[in-house]
Amino acid sequence: MTIAAVAPLPEEISELILASLLMGEKLRIRRDRNLSSLPIVADADFLIQGIIPPKIRKPEGPFGDHYGYYALKHDYPIVQVKRIYHRKDAIWPATVVGRPPQEDHWIAEYLQDLLSPLFPVVMPAVKGIWAYEESGVHSLAAAIVKERYQGEAFTGALRILGEGQLSLTKVLLVTDQNVNLKNFRETFISVLERINPNTDIHIFANISQDTLDYTGPAVNRGSKAILLGSGKKKNDLKERFQGRFRNSSFKDPKVPYPGVLVVSGPGYKMKDEIPSKLLKEKAIRDFLFVFIADDSEDSTRSDHDFIWSIFTRFEPAGDIYADTKLIRNHPVLYPPIVIDCRMKTWYPPLTEADAKTIRKVDDRFGGLIDSL
Repeated sequence: MTIAAVAPLPEEISELILASLLMGEKLRIRRDRNLSSLPIVADADFLIQGIIPPKIRKPEGPFGDHYGYYALKHDYPIVQVKRIYHRKDAIWPATVVGRPPQEDHWIAEYLQDLLSPLFPVVMPAVKGIWAYEESGVHSLAAAIVKERYQGEAFTGALRILGEGQLSLTKVLLVTDQNVNLKNFRETFISVLERINPNTDIHIFANISQDTLDYTGPAVNRGSKAILLGSGKKKNDLKERFQGRFRNSSFKDPKVPYPGVLVVSGPGYKMKDEIPSKLLKEKAIRDFLFVFIADDSEDSTRSDHDFIWSIFTRFEPAGDIYADTKLIRNHPVLYPPIVIDCRMKTWYPPLTEADAKTIRKVDDRFGGLIDSL
C-alpha cells in the first residue's frame, strides 16, 4: 500500500486498486460503524480517523523535500485527528528526502518501470516516458513519440503534459528515435542533434507549476518548455570550447554534451543583466545552449549533477535568453540560447545535513549492519 499511495495514477483510479494488483489478492475491507462510517482497510498498519474541515488552513514547513531544497512555509488543509488505530507490531512507513538520490529515488524508478506499459495504452502517440528523478522528478522528463505526420510529436507532447502528475513536468524532451530514455546523455544528444531551435522550442508562460518548485514568480505559478528533436540529424554540434571571454565575469567553460556549454557566472543579483552580457560574447556563438551556473565544475561532474543543478534552478519563461523574433505569433529563438541556472535570491536553501548528524547516522547504521 505504501507503493500504491505514491503512484502517479489518473485521478479516477483508486490507489487501493493498484495495491490489490501488487499484492495479487483483494484488500481485506472491514465495515464497523462503531469505528468509522467509511470502510476500513484491514491490511493497513495504521488507521487515522478524523475530519478535514473546509476552508481551514494552517502553516506547514519549512522542511526538506525531494528536490533537494527546503520547502518554505505555506498554509495547507489540516486533518483534525479523532482516533489512531494500529495493528500489532505495526510498521510506520517513512523515508528520507533531500538532494537526489535518496531512498525515494528507488521508489520513483520502480514505479516508472511498473507503470510504463500503460503509457502507450492511454496515450497511443507515446511510446515511452521517463521522468528524471535526479531533477526531483517534475523538473525534467523525456519521451519517445510517434511522428507519422508533421506535428504529431508536438501533439504527443501536449498529451503528456495533460495527464495527471505528468502535467507537473517543467521541461519535456521529445524525440522519435528509439533511444534508451533512462540514459540521459543518449536522449539529450539525440534531441540536440535534431532540434530546430527556430521552430521546435515551445515555451508556455503564466501557467501552473509544482508547489515545491520555487523557480517561478510565485508559488504554484511558472512555465513549461517542450524541446522537440525528431527526424534526421540537423545540427553539427561543437564539442570543444576554443574561444575567450571578453567579460571576466564568465569563467571555467565546460562542454558536457555536444553543442552545450556551461559557464560559471557571478552570484545572482536582481536585474544584473548577466545573461544578456553573455549573449554578446562571440566565444559562445557556435553553441546551441549555454547554461550559466554558480559553479560549472560542480554542474558537469556527471549527468546526475548536470540534471540536478541545471533543471532545478531555472524557469523557462523567466530564465531563457536569446535573440528572438516573432514569426506567425511564435517566438523564434536564434542560437546561442542562454539559460540562467544560478541560485536566485528567492530560492530556498539546499538540504544539507550537518557533520554531527552524518557521523551519528553512520555510527548507528554501521552498528546495525554489523549485527545482521
